[in-house]
Amino acid sequence: MPSERYRWETLEALKGSSKGQLSYSRDWLLRGEDILEECRSPPKLSSYSGWVLDRVISQSLQETPLSRSSTPNESIPPTNDQPPSLAKTTSPASQLGSSPLSSAAPSETKADHEVHLMVLPSKVTEVEGCIWMYEEVHRLKGKEGLRQWQEQQEQMVRAVSDMASEQLKRFDELKELKQHQEYQDLQEVMEKSSREAQGQQEKLKEEHRHRAKVLNLKLREAEQQRQRQEELERLRKEEGQERLRRLYSIQEEVLQLNQQIDPNYKHKDLPRIDLSGFSNRGNQICGLVSGLIRTTSERGFPTQVDVANTERALQEMRGLISSMQQEIATALEEKRKRDEEEERERQKELQKQEQLKAQTPVPAQHPRGKEQKEGLQVKAEESTMQWYQQLQDASDQCVASFSGLTNCKDNQVKNIRMDLQKAASIPVSQISSIAGSQLREIFDKINNLLSGKSVQSGGRTVSVTQHPQGLDFVYYKLAEKFVKQGEEEVASHHEAAFPIAVVASGIWELHPRVGDLILAHLHKKCPYSVPFYPAFKEGTPIEEYQRILGYQVKDSKVEQQDNFLKRMSGMIRLYAAIIQLRWPYGNKHMSHPHGLGHGWRWLAQMLNMEPLSDVTATLLFDFLEVCGNALMKHYQVQFWKMLLLIREDYFHRYETDTHPLYKETYQIPCCLLIPKRSMIMTF
Repeated sequence: MPSERYRWETLEALKGSSKGQLSYSRDWLLRGEDILEECRSPPKLSSYSGWVLDRVISQSLQETPLSRSSTPNESIPPTNDQPPSLAKTTSPASQLGSSPLSSAAPSETKADHEVHLMVLPSKVTEVEGCIWMYEEVHRLKGKEGLRQWQEQQEQMVRAVSDMASEQLKRFDELKELKQHQEYQDLQEVMEKSSREAQGQQEKLKEEHRHRAKVLNLKLREAEQQRQRQEELERLRKEEGQERLRRLYSIQEEVLQLNQQIDPNYKHKDLPRIDLSGFSNRGNQICGLVSGLIRTTSERGFPTQVDVANTERALQEMRGLISSMQQEIATALEEKRKRDEEEERERQKELQKQEQLKAQTPVPAQHPRGKEQKEGLQVKAEESTMQWYQQLQDASDQCVASFSGLTNCKDNQVKNIRMDLQKAASIPVSQISSIAGSQLREIFDKINNLLSGKSVQSGGRTVSVTQHPQGLDFVYYKLAEKFVKQGEEEVASHHEAAFPIAVVASGIWELHPRVGDLILAHLHKKCPYSVPFYPAFKEGTPIEEYQRILGYQVKDSKVEQQDNFLKRMSGMIRLYAAIIQLRWPYGNKHMSHPHGLGHGWRWLAQMLNMEPLSDVTATLLFDFLEVCGNALMKHYQVQFWKMLLLIREDYFHRYETDTHPLYKETYQIPCCLLIPKRSMIMTF
């Protein structure tokens, strides 16, 4: 049948189409819902359906003769090699397919279109039905294959899940078994380690007990050794102290013996006797003993050799005294014989005079006045007073030189004056017993100010060059502040005398005028530092005279005696510290501007004057406590002689034994042998 032939041709054409040539992948299900969506969508005609119908209709027209074959507008059917969409004449069937390929062909007339629809309606329907049936079968096959594939996949998933579950169970069982085995092994190892640790612990305990016994034995031995050493050290110290006391007693005896061979002794007028040799040798022995004691004090306790040496010196001194006494006895015997001869000669002369008495009238005899023994001085020496007056005149001249600065009313000048006064006073106020390494900084600041350099004070830059009279003003205020520190700070804290004195001594070396002003202020506030006892003059008010003596009078009330002695003590301590200390960073080749010689002069003049109640005793004790060690090292035997003079002669000037100086009689020599910590200044 022709339709069968057309059918197979149609199928062949469909097979050769683009959709018929599609390759179906086996894993199409993995692409997801897109493929299933294609299966679920309603069937649609292919875009090539129009081309198929054109081909079928063109072949049927060629077989059936038509009366219109001579019509000039008859279209030429397309060939097998040319697609219907490229044909120049358009068949009526191409318009029914609405293919995009046939839409481009030129349309025919309305009549030709109606003829073709009337001729082949059944063929088109049949072809379309075949196409739909083919697609439906294909879709059903796809759904069935998809369902089967899904079932297979579900079965595979269930099988794989069951297998994985079983494997997981086996893995858990194996893991549990391994954990149990590991736990058993770990428990065995721990038990074994515990047994080994217990054994090791027992062994260590045994070793510890053994070591503890050994250590206890060693500790007992060490304690016994320490006790023996302490006992030996105690015995050594007791022996050393005993030897030291022995040395002191020997030294005291030597000094007392040396007093007996003073060349100014009462037997110096004996004929043919010279005690200077004994005196020189006695001084040498005293110096030797003092040197031995000083050396042993620095080294520690004296040895038996030192005691033997001092005892030999004592024996030599005793022998020297014996020799001197023998010579004196011989001289006295000779003098006695000579006096007897002179007495006999005088008796003879008297007898001769009595014989001539009757012949010669007796001349009038003038009574001879008794010589009075001179006592100590009441006034200071004239040279001392001249020196005192020179210092006071220099101080007055310095005050007059900066009167323009102090009396000026200009605010700028007032500010300069205040800044200069602060720059001079504040550094001195910062000196204390705990200043330590700050002393050099304070010294440099004061020195720079006096040298004309700029310094910082109260956050401002200050210099003496800011005013022509600034240097004299700073000189005066600086000296005044040093003395005021002695009056207040040293009076309250005795150890502060040394740091203040060392800075003052250093400034004194570089700027001598400051030193003269310090002495002027010191003598004015403490006249006993001259030494000078101001005498009362007729017409002088009592309050003014008390101020001259050094007392502070406020509102007609005089300060208490204890406070007065405390201030005088502070200033004397400062003076005693200044004369023995030098600035350690200064020029070593220069001599001290006011050294120990002035201290010796002050002490000698003080002892040459009658003592004043309370004042003399206090000042002597403070001076010797601060400066006694330095004087002993410098003057040695002469200093000990002066101490013996104070003890044996000067103390008797006091009326009662309740005086402070009398109470310190037996303390002075011992406190001067070894310097106290407060007497040593360390830098």
